[in-house]
Amino acid sequence: MKSNVGMLDRIVRLAIAAAAFYVFFTGERPAWEYGALAVGVIMTLTALSGFCPLYRLVGLRTCKASKLS
Repeated sequence: MKSNVGMLDRIVRLAIAAAAFYVFFTGERPAWEYGALAVGVIMTLTALSGFCPLYRLVGLRTCKASKLS
């Protein structure tokens, strides 16, 4: 699995995840807050792994290509 998420993208994903977790843990947990939890988990996993399956489907890549010699 090749990385397709760049460093800036990872930082933004972690910030979005933090905001989503904040919404989930500070509210009264109506249905939409569980959606925020799902977004937080997905953003955290893709930021830590450096791979986004959706990016692969659409052919998007935000990290620099590695030079193989």
